[in-house]
Amino acid sequence: MTEWTVRRHRRPDAAASLYCFPHAGGLPGEYVRWSDNLPGIQVWGVHLPGRTTRRAEPPYTRMNELVDALVSAVDFGRDRPFAFFGHSLGALVAFEVAKELRVRGREVPRRLFVSSCPAPPLPPAARLVHGLSDGELLDAIERGTGESLAHLREDADLREHALASFRADYALLHRYSPRGTEPLDCPVTVLAGSEEPWSSWRDGWAAHTRAGTNLRVLPGGHFHFREGRDELLDTLRDSVPMTRGEHGWTA
Repeated sequence: MTEWTVRRHRRPDAAASLYCFPHAGGLPGEYVRWSDNLPGIQVWGVHLPGRTTRRAEPPYTRMNELVDALVSAVDFGRDRPFAFFGHSLGALVAFEVAKELRVRGREVPRRLFVSSCPAPPLPPAARLVHGLSDGELLDAIERGTGESLAHLREDADLREHALASFRADYALLHRYSPRGTEPLDCPVTVLAGSEEPWSSWRDGWAAHTRAGTNLRVLPGGHFHFREGRDELLDTLRDSVPMTRGEHGWTA
């Protein structure tokens, strides 16, 4: 693997891989910890430039460039079936990476998990936040996620580095438009928090796949994968493709 991916446990005998694409401003660490409870799955966290150990690298602010770099750098799947999980902005990145893998004639994910993210196209007015002042940007993030960022307000150095990642990711989101219109050939599982406006999300994502869409509503808000962690892990255990049989990949 490359520096684009990190893991907590090495599982050479895993039956499947799960690649986790983090939310705007997010880090891969909280996703790879799922590996503790998913022993049959090799969990990878996608580690984007511009943060933690990749802080010296310029972050990507255009989706096409990020997707091209990811697909060129990471050997997704290698010799085992794999699925993609993406939360919020990460869901859009995972979606575009899946499409680009197909364009290049490579193995594609056997399932796409899109978490807390309406299907594209997205309303542009909701994305114009990357140019706000620090205080306004912190306010906007807190309103959108329901999460307190007091630790960033109190630590100027931490705030500077964290908001640089947020600004880059929100700029990427603002400029984003889907590449191509051909639907995916893998099923899509839509994950949402019970406190989110999820009612139309399944129908929106259904337009982007030929293989079916299902919805799982978990307890909590935008970060339901923390509040409803056990339920989410159960969903992943049941839905990540595990074996390849006569009629294709099955869980």
